[in-house]
Amino acid sequence: MNPARRVSFTRAVLLLGVVALGLWLLSVEFAAVGGGGRAADPAVRAAAAGRRRTHAQAAVRSPDAWRTREWRREVDRHAAVLRRHLADGMLTASSVAVCLGGAQEAMALRELGVVGAVAVARKRSPPLAVAGNGRRLPFPDSSVDFVFAGRALDHTKRQADFAGEAARIMKPDGHGHLVVLTSGASDAYSLRSLQALLPSLRLLRSRVINGADGSTLRELVFRKHADVSTTSRSSSNGNNSAGSCTNRDHKLEINGLAEPLIQQEPAKPWITLKRNIKNIRYLPALADIGFKRRYVYIDVGARSYGSSIGSWFRKQYPKQNHTFEVFAVEADPAFHADYARRKGVTLLPYAAWVRNETLSFEINDGPGKTGHSDVRKPNGRGMGRIRPAAGAMNGVSSGEVRRIPAFDLAEWLKRTVSEQDYVVMKMDVEGTEFDLIPRMIDTGAICLVDELFLECHYNRWQRCCPGERSPKYTNTYGECLDLFTSLRDSGVLVHQWW
Repeated sequence: MNPARRVSFTRAVLLLGVVALGLWLLSVEFAAVGGGGRAADPAVRAAAAGRRRTHAQAAVRSPDAWRTREWRREVDRHAAVLRRHLADGMLTASSVAVCLGGAQEAMALRELGVVGAVAVARKRSPPLAVAGNGRRLPFPDSSVDFVFAGRALDHTKRQADFAGEAARIMKPDGHGHLVVLTSGASDAYSLRSLQALLPSLRLLRSRVINGADGSTLRELVFRKHADVSTTSRSSSNGNNSAGSCTNRDHKLEINGLAEPLIQQEPAKPWITLKRNIKNIRYLPALADIGFKRRYVYIDVGARSYGSSIGSWFRKQYPKQNHTFEVFAVEADPAFHADYARRKGVTLLPYAAWVRNETLSFEINDGPGKTGHSDVRKPNGRGMGRIRPAAGAMNGVSSGEVRRIPAFDLAEWLKRTVSEQDYVVMKMDVEGTEFDLIPRMIDTGAICLVDELFLECHYNRWQRCCPGERSPKYTNTYGECLDLFTSLRDSGVLVHQWW
């Protein structure tokens, strides 16, 4: 055979062999990809599966925990939630995206095409997780396009710090978005409380989704705007118009669930009001109070520690596992020593009043109970009300007067707490409530009180003397009822106390 023909024949044979080998490999690949790998070698199927990994997966050096089925399910679950935000244009491939719940969230975003997404974790785990914590995120101010908080806000005990950090790193002018998943915020009160933690953000939309454990979650989407105040104190302290608190709808909804006020004056008030305690619907039983910065109890007219702080508030008030700061406002020095050994209680040894000044108080004759306990007043005597200009009334006061420093309760409240705080107040001030409450409404300080337990003093029927009214007070029961009604109309959950 001609040598030239022999070379051509050999080349043709080799070419046919290469083509045949290529067709065979191609058929194996289709079988593996299409799930018909029954005829394929397991090693070939594994290699084919390796070639199908996304760019994001291939770029991640995966710890063993990231290879489990549970981890994979979490990635898919988060991807299902986040896909909508990508379709809405909140996310793009070039977005600076930060996840606060875990590395699975960052992996989900990367698989969706957001190639630079990272999570924040206690330990650095590149390239998915950077080291940091919710109180100090490792990102500059106004540098992040998209923050996915996931369930992190539900799981932290310092929600205000966490929310503040998330808002700090977001870009302003409508470019930054925050997505929160929460089991709370299902009622208007708790939703408003959450919004108060994010004063520089506006709620864009809300929807209900199903959690991985079968629970119902609420997804909240916030957008950052430069024209929104970055502090809640300036917007919440003193906001009052015609006796109404701004943004009070969430509180009015709660008031609609409260026990009704007692409309008719009771013939035996000391019995009726005591029995009414069974009807009281506490705010923590009506709403989630979890989205608050601090928890504060203020006892105005506290008397002894056991009068109401120890005997009632700390034992009976439903706190939803939160720790409360306690302030005891008590002007009578006879009770001050009792607070020296009480931990967690701040004593304000002054009289609550509408101005900072010195007041004259009458000294009551005879022993008497100090409220909810049977503890007697020291030496059988105790301070009563601010002495009227006409002097003491017969049988009510000893005629002795004590000078006591007083402070502006409304202004102190506005300096001490904010809308981000949960504030409970009890007030028993021997008739001075008719001065204090209007002052708190006029200044807007009342808007900072979430729940109020008020003993209103009026010329009630006396227990000792049937058919006789107390000469200590000139106000009527109808005026007390008007006071309670004005408080509820202002958005304060107030209860008739005794």
